[in-house]
Amino acid sequence: MNKRKLSILSVALPFVIAVILAACGNEKNRTGNEAEAAAAAGSPDLSKVTLKVGQTGWGNLEAGFKEAGLDDTPYKVEFSVFQGGNLQLEAMAGDHLDIALTSEIPPIFASQAADGGNLQIIAIQKSDTLEQELVIPKGSTVRQVSDLKGKKVAYVKSTTAHYFLVKMLEEAGLSWSDIEPVALSTSDGLSALIGGSVDALASYGNAIISAHQNGATTLASAKDILSGNFPVITTKADIADPAKHAAIADFLNRLNQYNEWIRNNQKKWAEIVAENTKQPLEQALETLKNSQEQRPTKVTAISDEAIASQQDVADTLQSVGLLTKKVDVKSLWSDAFSQLIK
Repeated sequence: MNKRKLSILSVALPFVIAVILAACGNEKNRTGNEAEAAAAAGSPDLSKVTLKVGQTGWGNLEAGFKEAGLDDTPYKVEFSVFQGGNLQLEAMAGDHLDIALTSEIPPIFASQAADGGNLQIIAIQKSDTLEQELVIPKGSTVRQVSDLKGKKVAYVKSTTAHYFLVKMLEEAGLSWSDIEPVALSTSDGLSALIGGSVDALASYGNAIISAHQNGATTLASAKDILSGNFPVITTKADIADPAKHAAIADFLNRLNQYNEWIRNNQKKWAEIVAENTKQPLEQALETLKNSQEQRPTKVTAISDEAIASQQDVADTLQSVGLLTKKVDVKSLWSDAFSQLIK
């Protein structure tokens, strides 16, 4: 992002905050008294705000914001890396995280907690669905998904890997009970695959990259199974807090600027990715180009289509007994930031 755009953003921020304070009066997660008190107090002091942001994979957000010149936020940001979206939402449930970036699946499982998971989906980051695969180790005699009947299959619980493994089994005429599912973290699943203690691994991101580097091959890809909708999630309390609300709105726009910077600086970004993920530059650049060709990464407002997509995922998980009851996902979504994202 160039300095001129950043300057425009800094000039516009007070107006954005004012819009937020006005809009919050209609937000269902906030009372009218709170909105009136915030408006009376004027623009919140963002210098006293700390946003705790979670993500999976590696610390690309922190590195990317710095490289793109987007780290000059009027609030403090603390980035944390988790091995799965489910772990991010566990942290959020304990009030240890303000923003989580996950797939559609973790919020569904998290909503089954006593307090509904303490979460609200406020935006969608449309992104690619590459490197989401079911892989088999080098030397495996498995040739198709149906060959996994009676075999040990590692997967990352309550994530896209959980969901797409269910769908792959169904397409192959198998049920969840036809395999021996082994719930493991991304790193433990990778170790189990390489070590030969499981027959296949359903995972994503760096685990899949590393699996291929260790001789694994793709048994099935989830690129056409998954929607490419990756929810941006916060808490009800953060939506209701004027300062946090304003900071989150600013962060969402910076996140889109970060995505745009990557598209405009692909070789530079590929060099950073390759260094941090220990893969060849050519491979990192090819993966980046393929991902942007499949689905350019972009933060968008929530939509009926996105809600319907997640509802279909929830219904699928219930149909195979992974959810004990029907989940109405609409209650997990909030349009508190939709006007600003538009």
